Amino acid sequence: MSPTPEKTKKKDEKRPPLGVTLKRLYSLAWPERWPLALGTVFLLGSAAGNLAFPRAIGALFDESILGVKAGKVDLDRVDQMAVMLVGIFAVTALASALRFLLFSRSGERIVSRLRGDLYASLMSQEIGFFDTQKTGDLSSRLSSDASVLQTTVTANLSMMLRNLTIAGGSLVMLLITSSKLTFMMLGVVPPVALTAVIIGKRVRRLSKESQDALAKASEVAVESLGGIRTVRSFAAEKKEVVRYRDAIEASLQLAFKRINLSATFFGVAFFATFAAGVTVFWYGARMVAAEELSPGSLVSFLFNTMQMAAGLAALAELWTDLQRAAGAAERVFDLLHRPPQIPDSGGRELEKVAGRVAFEDVSFAYPTRPDTLVLKHFSLALDPGEVVAVVGPSGAGKSTIASMLYRLYDPAVGRMTLDGVPYGELDAQWLRRQVGVVAQEPLLFSTSIAENIRYGRPAATDAEVEAAARLANAHAFISTFPEGYQTLVGERGIQLSGGQKQRVAIARAILKDPRVLILDEATSALDAESEYLVREALERLMKGRTTLVIAHRLSTVKDAARVVVLEGGAIVQSGTHSSLVGEEGLYRRLVERQFAA
Repeated sequence: MSPTPEKTKKKDEKRPPLGVTLKRLYSLAWPERWPLALGTVFLLGSAAGNLAFPRAIGALFDESILGVKAGKVDLDRVDQMAVMLVGIFAVTALASALRFLLFSRSGERIVSRLRGDLYASLMSQEIGFFDTQKTGDLSSRLSSDASVLQTTVTANLSMMLRNLTIAGGSLVMLLITSSKLTFMMLGVVPPVALTAVIIGKRVRRLSKESQDALAKASEVAVESLGGIRTVRSFAAEKKEVVRYRDAIEASLQLAFKRINLSATFFGVAFFATFAAGVTVFWYGARMVAAEELSPGSLVSFLFNTMQMAAGLAALAELWTDLQRAAGAAERVFDLLHRPPQIPDSGGRELEKVAGRVAFEDVSFAYPTRPDTLVLKHFSLALDPGEVVAVVGPSGAGKSTIASMLYRLYDPAVGRMTLDGVPYGELDAQWLRRQVGVVAQEPLLFSTSIAENIRYGRPAATDAEVEAAARLANAHAFISTFPEGYQTLVGERGIQLSGGQKQRVAIARAILKDPRVLILDEATSALDAESEYLVREALERLMKGRTTLVIAHRLSTVKDAARVVVLEGGAIVQSGTHSSLVGEEGLYRRLVERQFAA
């Protein structure tokens, strides 16, 4: 069974340290290590150019000022130094452009790969996982959370390395120029760093709460847009708009808290950092007056101080962004590295399938209701080629049996077997290829009719698709469309009628050619004409296959070899239709109610 929501919640509360999260985040960059390594070379070149600039300016300043003071200025030397400065700028600009190009392109590839891996992880999860999640939240992880990470592993990584290099290099240059001035300036750095750590933790928590609130808003939008016809039929558009705006407002308030906190920190850091620059200028001027420092060295020191201040301010901002990215990364990695409770690959594949399916003393509860058993010590065997109908009141467990038959869920107690082999030993994807389903409301994808029929067998030829459609009584209506089999069915098949969708779904099952078939209320929502055509197609589909028929309309199960009556998750009657009608019990009462109606 899948983990319960309570267990999942407790697990989510145990968040990894920031360092662990960032290590996992930047491990995504490993496939791009060579472009990033080259980008780092250009980054160091750009940083070196930035660090060389203050020294060159200082030397030029000394050359001119001290030359004037001595009564002789070497103009050729001044010109050479000016040309050298232009060369430094040119090299720095080229290195910066190449650094940006390499880091940005690599970052785009990293995030594209991350989105693909994240979607693959989603597709591998068991159905019980989706029972406890909302579509909007999962879409948010693919879109907004991945976008936050994109900035972190591209621009932020590059800027962080650049500013670290410039800040560290500037500190070295400052110490070389004047250790006395440097220590004075450093008096403000530890308090700023400590403030960054304290406020950063708070920003990290607020960022995750903001992302969660935004995901909830996405859930509302997905739910409303997905059910737009229901919304419209109840004239509830304004209600849904208010609901979405309320969700957005909650996210907005959390974002405001994060922004206010960040703004306070930026203001304090900015003031403290540049106040140090003013102090340096004041004390440096006194040192020049006392001839302890040359004017050029003071100019160089001031430029290095500004570079270091800018680097530290940028690092403070990047630190806040990293805290925000850590919140998004936790949500992404929780899903990316979550092992599915039912692995979709690995296990045995039988060479030949006869089609005997058995439930052996099975008990089951849904992940969302772990304390409520839907099936209780349920046992049922279907022989190869046998048609077994399962009937009973709503909530008796009929659809649950169908879901477990093609292993959307595993039993909590007991086991299921195919030809005597336990389900747990079989490859899940292979197993599902042996089972076909025709549901009451079949889901068609917004592609062509041909692609929908071919969904279970992508390599099927056009002739095979048409043959399946003929057997499903679908070829006739498909041929009336101007584009025939290439007709687009619209989202969820909205362009087709209920009977047409059912026949396309039957054609899809025929082409898949499963050994075990599930008919889940396959004709209950159709008019008389459509039901006749669908029933005729189903009879062709059922031939030679082990079939489980689930129906509320008891007229559809008269020809079943066996009828199993379910109540409260357990079998209360079993036999043929005629034998069950002739005895007192639930089946007879269900028949009498339907005929009375």
